[in-house]
Amino acid sequence: MSNATSMLSALNAAPIEVSEVSTPRANEVHCRVAAAAVKGLADFAWKQLESELILMLADDRRQTPAPAFAVHYLFANRRTDQLLHASTYLDAGDPRLPSLAPFCYPASRFEREIRDLFGIRVVGHPDQRPLVKHGFWPEREYPLRKDARISAPTDEGQPFPFTAVGGEGVYEIPVGPVHAGVIEPGHFRFNVMGETIIDMKTRLYFTHKGTEKLFEGRDPSDGVELAERISGDTSVGHPLAYCQAIESAAGVEVPLRARLLRVVFLELERLYNHIGDYGAMANDTGFAIAQAHCLRIRERLLRLNKRLTGSRLLRGVLCPGGLSHDPAVPPDLVAEVEASVADFLEIVTICANNTLVQDRFEGTGVLNLELARDFGVLGYVARASGIDIDARRDHPFAEYGRLEFQVPVMTSGDVRARAAMRVEEVQQSAGLVRQAAARLTGGPVRSPLDRPGAFAPAWGIVEGWRGRIVHWVTTGDDGRLHRVKIVDPSFFNWPAISRSISRIPATICDLS
Repeated sequence: MSNATSMLSALNAAPIEVSEVSTPRANEVHCRVAAAAVKGLADFAWKQLESELILMLADDRRQTPAPAFAVHYLFANRRTDQLLHASTYLDAGDPRLPSLAPFCYPASRFEREIRDLFGIRVVGHPDQRPLVKHGFWPEREYPLRKDARISAPTDEGQPFPFTAVGGEGVYEIPVGPVHAGVIEPGHFRFNVMGETIIDMKTRLYFTHKGTEKLFEGRDPSDGVELAERISGDTSVGHPLAYCQAIESAAGVEVPLRARLLRVVFLELERLYNHIGDYGAMANDTGFAIAQAHCLRIRERLLRLNKRLTGSRLLRGVLCPGGLSHDPAVPPDLVAEVEASVADFLEIVTICANNTLVQDRFEGTGVLNLELARDFGVLGYVARASGIDIDARRDHPFAEYGRLEFQVPVMTSGDVRARAAMRVEEVQQSAGLVRQAAARLTGGPVRSPLDRPGAFAPAWGIVEGWRGRIVHWVTTGDDGRLHRVKIVDPSFFNWPAISRSISRIPATICDLS
């Protein structure tokens, strides 16, 4: 019995009325459900299919023959690679959606985003504050509607309603939005009593770029350059997820050589980011020399990236269907990676024997298993807290399903565990580069793309260096991009910081 067949059997037996059921791919079931039945469907996905909500989005379909707002849900079972895609359609004049927030924290944030960007009323949501919109946004203008016309910004003159924490001896310390050099802005409010942090409140989206809007109307082949710039440190993970979504929509199989090189590119990105972050964590404990050496190793890897692809950040080589060109693989690729990893492990040993570093790492920023599950955290943050999750294994892509690697999992959930996760993953990445390079043979690196079907949802799932990345796409009748939804792992991970705070510098660097 295929994954889709077993899901269909379970769905048919469930007390939920669904329509337009289809199985466009072997592990997927797509269906339509009435808005009133959304909670029942979600409950079925969580309990019967043992699936989690990995994506939720709205789509403005008012200009189509059946005018409405559509809301789509994607549930995934990481044990069986089953994916359930459910859609509901809302009245174009007064769109209302029942909230899943009381039962699912990630749904809460997706729904707030939908309310901000589409003006859909989410009924029963416990948090009416904006998520994306800031005070200068016109109140009744919704930028992801197709007919959006954004007015000049105006100051509403009202502060953001942070949750107050009071009591004798409790002080509030504001940090940001602009802070700490050149990193992106974020506003943090720490409630402290003496040296004890009671709570931290976060507000982000100060530099929200409207990237999803910028995808609209582009030819699918032109979206890669935009996807490469979603996150500067994820110039492979995001465009790879985007390319996989387009390839899935078009029914295209990527050539073997391109699949293997995609593995190499993604693991090189994972290597330079984990090594750089480990150094930053050590620097936050006061051990600056460790960061200096990690930056030196990171630079060595960036130069290797340049030799391989022509870009230090590995840009310009991915495209829907495979690769934009066949790169000349340096003969010392594997040797350079292994030498860099060996160099890094020496720094790790020095840090492991440094009591200053270990005293700050151990027991700091603990995120226990229960909270990690509630927040739905991803990547090394989840694995450090005991959640066995990795899209390379759970939803195999590129050539990962035929390569050997381990998914390390730890249980203490502190900074020390998350640092150790990076070390383990660096070693696994080196092994994956070695295997992929050994299997490289000649052959094409790109398959021609057919035009995707109009309004047929497809998605790509990738394990980026921070965690699972999802890109969801549809094209219109003209073959151009109608809607692109992006889910970066930080969307899931950031909210967990406030619950894991104890000694702040190492924790913020570590969780984001």
